[in-house]
Amino acid sequence: MIGPPLDLDAVQAFIRIAELGSFTRAAEAMRTTQAAVSSKLKRLEERLGCRLIERTPRHVQLSTQGAVFLEHARELLAVHERALAVFAGARQRLTIGISDHVAGPELPALIARMNAQDPQLLIEIRIGSSGDLLQSFDRRELDTVIARLHVGRNDGEILTEEKFGWFASPSWQYRAGEPLPIATMAEPCGVRAMAGRLLDAAGVPWTEIFVGGGVSTVAAAVMAGLGVAALAPRMLPFGAVDVGARLGLPELPHLPVLLHTRVKNGRPRDALVALSAAFRSAVRG
Repeated sequence: MIGPPLDLDAVQAFIRIAELGSFTRAAEAMRTTQAAVSSKLKRLEERLGCRLIERTPRHVQLSTQGAVFLEHARELLAVHERALAVFAGARQRLTIGISDHVAGPELPALIARMNAQDPQLLIEIRIGSSGDLLQSFDRRELDTVIARLHVGRNDGEILTEEKFGWFASPSWQYRAGEPLPIATMAEPCGVRAMAGRLLDAAGVPWTEIFVGGGVSTVAAAVMAGLGVAALAPRMLPFGAVDVGARLGLPELPHLPVLLHTRVKNGRPRDALVALSAAFRSAVRG
């Protein structure tokens, strides 16, 4: 006998915990309490007769059974949403601009999952510089922008703060007596401007050895051994090393990530809450 059907709210709670790695962030994404999320997971585990999530004081991770169930859980919710979509109205569209210094390598897979989970909401992404995206937002060409703190703006909701470092390839060696070779994005990149000001204030001679492209291109230049870049750790391939302390470079601050949006309610707002929680999870590791 198969038994009673699965509770879809509990299945969704399990997916959020698995994707965000935290009961707290899962509760935030679902607009509920941590206790409610824990209760939903417990109910699902009792129904399935196995533990899906292994809990430790510092980490939350999938059990072997949880890893197997995760894809089935995603498929179940996707089928449920498609069934509801048959009777729903017109598909809603949410256009989000995300700063290249914020987007991160995990973004495409995250957006694909969100689009699959809610067929009635189409999420479109525009990647660019913070300044250009905010201008588009002000012209109402974008519904939402997620970007670094931009000079001259005091609006937006702080999602999280992210640590930056001076990163280089493990094989890169500084040549004494020469200016520090910097790989960076082109103007009007705010991180580029900040790094230059800090180096100048510290009296560190520097030169731009590689300029242009997106963050992934700058990261590739770093890993090729061309020089040093001011980047967040999650933007770099595994193996990059922070050489700031060894070279006596000025400490880089934690830079805030801000949400600018006109979206207030409905499916788009629910998607933004989930996306915001995912960004917090990615930044905090």
